[in-house]
Amino acid sequence: MEKRLFSSLILLVVFLVGKSHCKKQTEQLGHFYNAKLKENSGIDKSLFEGIHHVKTASKLHPQEGLKEKDKIQRLPGQPQVKFSQYAGYVIVDKSAGRALYYYFAETDHESKESFPLLLWLNGGPGCSSLAYGAMQELGPFRVRSDGKTLYKNLYSWNNAANVLFLESPAGVGFSYSNTTKDYDENGDRRTAEDNYVFLVNWLQRFPEYKDTDFYIAGESYAGHYVPQLARTILSHNEMANQTLINLKGIMIGNAVINDETDVRGMYEYFKNHALISYETADQIEKSCDFSPSASTQSAECDAATEVASLNIYYLDIYNIYAPLCANSSLTAHPKRASIMNFDPCSDNYVYAYLNRPDVQEAMHANITKLDHDWQPCSDLIQNWNDSPSTIIPLLQELMSNGLRVWIFSGDTDGRVPVTSTQNSINTMKLPIKTPWHAWYHGGEVGGYTQVYKGDLTFATVRGAGHQVPSYQPKRALSLVSHFLNGSPLPNTSRYT
Repeated sequence: MEKRLFSSLILLVVFLVGKSHCKKQTEQLGHFYNAKLKENSGIDKSLFEGIHHVKTASKLHPQEGLKEKDKIQRLPGQPQVKFSQYAGYVIVDKSAGRALYYYFAETDHESKESFPLLLWLNGGPGCSSLAYGAMQELGPFRVRSDGKTLYKNLYSWNNAANVLFLESPAGVGFSYSNTTKDYDENGDRRTAEDNYVFLVNWLQRFPEYKDTDFYIAGESYAGHYVPQLARTILSHNEMANQTLINLKGIMIGNAVINDETDVRGMYEYFKNHALISYETADQIEKSCDFSPSASTQSAECDAATEVASLNIYYLDIYNIYAPLCANSSLTAHPKRASIMNFDPCSDNYVYAYLNRPDVQEAMHANITKLDHDWQPCSDLIQNWNDSPSTIIPLLQELMSNGLRVWIFSGDTDGRVPVTSTQNSINTMKLPIKTPWHAWYHGGEVGGYTQVYKGDLTFATVRGAGHQVPSYQPKRALSLVSHFLNGSPLPNTSRYT
């Protein structure tokens, strides 16, 4: 059943995006699930057990002078800004020639070191945090429709933190390896290890942030990346008997965290949002087994899920109320742009912009290491060696270690919808500290929230799709600001 379902979802996504130069984030998760759910896929779906302690002494490299070299003087087509920005490479495996690419936007506040450091990760697996997080969601700029010029994102998260975007694993975006077989050895575990080595070296390059409060955030398949990296950090802190990285909390949005409830919750969302009939939904509920141990499905299940996939064929399932991209071509002159009205063709603008030689030069991207155009989602991530069926035990472990854990959900995403996340949280059976209520921003309901004992906050963002900051930038900035401050979301319109 799941093979057929996700094949249908892939067809859906390919139809929706139309003819384009680049693979989209909206395709990548469906492709991955299609591979993961095949029998004998070769993907290890066991729990993420243990940590391979990275021998960081052998992977620490001299960083003197590299910060200055990484500073971006000005991006092509960029409006004037006050904050500093950097981009470049950090070697994570010298013998293999494996290096990860980053983009860093400092806050424009004078006392920037007093603001937290926030790492943002996109998912896929195989999608670029530069393409999505930085250029279409929470970064300081968005790309105009001419693919040449930028405009300010007034609700960029560098209003609240110094924000670091990382393209990982190797093979994603500008990140690369000189050892070809590295691209066949990617998986959750090595991604966590490489990301940790990146951070340790990056903090050597930017030592002023070594003692800063550090947070990790991400969306989609970063529901795996973020908790696994957090656990790796805690493990190394414990092993060293000192705080190597001052991790305070994690935040994940529309996150893949538990395969069974992710799939079950998706069909519940379809039913509750009139995308499928009650009869189809009831048939799926009665005849389908979504547990990780299920290998085959009944003919009744196959038939019902096929009907469901046909019913959503003409929708952007990642934002069921969003318009589709009607024309992916660039414009000779930029269209009037609005941060509050997300352009569904933005993928194409970003693709064009980041493949400009002058942009790559300004961003210190070594395109000679790649034998193809820069892509928002990588074709090199063909093999993925491990992906546990659940991340829930890791979240519980992080909470038991005193980390702040927030999970948020854009409520118009149908792919990893609010119902999936609610079902996943319910499996933890946590006592409720603060019951379900509306939270406010700008005198309006920003979404709904519930706080659990153990320092877990769940929040919805009203009117947002899978990429929450793209569709609701004001509310997303309010959300992350409260997360970083450790303050509850405002439960009255008088406090926004």
